[in-house]
Amino acid sequence: MVGHKKYDFSVNDVSEVYAGPGGKLWELLMGEQIHVGGPEQTDLLAKKAEIDKTGQNIILLDICSALGGPARHLAEKYGINVVGLDITPEMVLEAKKRTAGKPFASKIEFRIGSGLDIPAHQNSFDVVWGQDAWCYIRDKVRLLAETWRVLKPGGTLAFTDWIWGPVKVSDEESDFLMTFMVFPDLQTLDGYSELLKAVGYDLVEREDLQVDFAKHMDIYIDTLQKAKPDIEVGFGAELYISAEEGVLAWQKAAHEKKVGRGLWIAKKP
Repeated sequence: MVGHKKYDFSVNDVSEVYAGPGGKLWELLMGEQIHVGGPEQTDLLAKKAEIDKTGQNIILLDICSALGGPARHLAEKYGINVVGLDITPEMVLEAKKRTAGKPFASKIEFRIGSGLDIPAHQNSFDVVWGQDAWCYIRDKVRLLAETWRVLKPGGTLAFTDWIWGPVKVSDEESDFLMTFMVFPDLQTLDGYSELLKAVGYDLVEREDLQVDFAKHMDIYIDTLQKAKPDIEVGFGAELYISAEEGVLAWQKAAHEKKVGRGLWIAKKP
């Protein structure tokens, strides 16, 4: 199917990006939480997952936790316990450094590992969580099956992710967009919904965040262009040119509704 091609990027490719200048660049554009909308979007997802009503004894697993920004936000604001899981050792090390000494540090644990083979026993978590990062995971079926395994009965799955939009994209455009982001695979709004139901989840809510996604792409290109002198000094002119070309392409595709973002809330019966 056009626009739904898979790409041969491995977890090593993704780790290399986030362990190097790419990780610093995305933090510059998106802030410490490295996902669209920052803390406000974390609070939105927390509200939809009813984390503010569940009590402080719950345990949440954040798959692809990166620098630990959302984990710290959730532990500090809602008083819950959070396990952050990420495949990139450098990210996990930096997350631990940024968490050390915080008043809520005892509520957070970071683990190195993959969402395709989660280092946890079955029925371990009250909430399984992800923000704009599962686009880096190739096997979405196995990922969702793993979330089911580690989630307690009655538990909540809450995540956002980058997706293909309703407008078809050419193979050439798809190749450029996916290669720039090192994405092996993107789902669609309907695709994720169908996969969730196939695993056994009860789909509580799904939301198309396309318009908001396009607005944030406008913000990111503006931030990037304003930071051009600093980026060129810190990382070189070549990296800046590549970054600008890539973000402009994603901005254009977002406004053309070829790419977007979605939100899903589901329950394990």
